[in-house]
Formats: sequence, structure tokens, C-alpha cells
Amino acid sequence: MTNPTRTLLTLGAAAALVASLAACGGGSTSSTSSTTTTDGSSPSAMATSAGMAGSMKGGMSGGDRFGGPSYKGAPNLAATAALVQAGGGAANFSTATALTSMVGSALVTKEVGKLDKQYSKAEVAQFLKTFDFAVGDSLKIATAAGVKIPAPAPLKGKALAAALVKTGTTTDGTFWTGWLLDHAVSNKIHNQVMDDIDKKYGAKADADYHKISNQAFYDLGQALGDTSVKLASFH
Repeated sequence: MTNPTRTLLTLGAAAALVASLAACGGGSTSSTSSTTTTDGSSPSAMATSAGMAGSMKGGMSGGDRFGGPSYKGAPNLAATAALVQAGGGAANFSTATALTSMVGSALVTKEVGKLDKQYSKAEVAQFLKTFDFAVGDSLKIATAAGVKIPAPAPLKGKALAAALVKTGTTTDGTFWTGWLLDHAVSNKIHNQVMDDIDKKYGAKADADYHKISNQAFYDLGQALGDTSVKLASFH
């Protein structure tokens, strides 16, 4: 990674992807109604809104291909719309803007340095590239589906980041990337994007995308004070 600042900020692609995929999720799950916008008073309040932590049991079914359960209920589009807004809006979405808005560049710099040492710079670089592809692929799917996202939930900054961690945390307290993406984009779109990643970069890149995201979001939760979050076995 020749440009550390750009690379660090691009780590927010995990969150950015959630935002973009979530936009896709609304159209891909036409049989479901849009979720209820939360009052935004706290991360926990958001986490109990429709399609998120408070209703996880009702949507749990089977398992994600990279570990953890699958969620097959309606996605929370108002929550992910908040993330799209944090990144500058759907038309001009920027992962750097979204991440800086949520947690600031200092925290991202520290985390990317950790991930580079824990895995390798090459794997982290591919992880970021995979996220970039996933964002574009999800937007392509969204365009084809005629997706429209609702008004964003009133969440910003660290409260929004903490809510994303909560959204990806299953009933046993473990954060799983698949669980987060199912809630953001719907299980159907999540699986379609994974298939496209496999075709584009291979199964290893897809696995690393989930593996490193599991670690990164766990780390984010810890940094934000949510020490109850457990690290997924696949990391």
C-alpha cells in the first residue's frame, strides 16, 4: 500500500459496503416492507429496530458460508441509509468521508497497522480491493433492481459505528460479517455478491474479505467501548 492514508481510510469500505449493499437490499427483497426508522437516541436503540439485533431470532435460518448464522428477514434500510449519508450520499459516496465521519482517521490508522501485521499487507490490500469490487457490484445489482433507500435513521459519528457493530453481533454476542451484511443488504444479495467475488478474485479473497472484516469490526467494537462483543472463530 503506497498511500497509507488512503489505505487506512479505505478500511471504512467495510462500512461503506454495508451502506451501499443495504441500498441494494431494499430492492432485492421486494416481498418485505421497509423497516422502521429508529429514534437514534443510542446505538442500543437502533440495534433493537426492525431487522436488527432486537429481531434477530425471527430471521435466523441456516448458516453463512464463512461461519455464523444467516439472517433472512428484512434489512434495516433506514440504518444503512444513515451510513450512505455519512459518506456523502448515494451519488457521491466516499468511504474516506464515511469512516472519518464515524471514528476519525487516527483510529483507522492504528487499526490498519494492526491488520497489516496480523495478516499481511498483501492480504489487507486484497481485502480492500475486494470491498471496492463488492461496492460496485452491489450498486450494479441495485440499479438493475430499481432500489430506493428510505430517509436515514438519525445516527451519526461513533453512535452509527457502534450501531453497525451491534447489527453484526449475533444472539451469542459474536460479531459475524455475514450477519451484518444479511441485515444490511438481505441474505439474497449478500450471497449474490459473494458469488461474484468468487468469480472475480477467487474463493480465498472472498474468505479473507469475511475473515478480516470479522476482526476489524470486533476491534472497532472494542475501541468504542463495547467489550462484550466476541471475536468470531473465523478471523
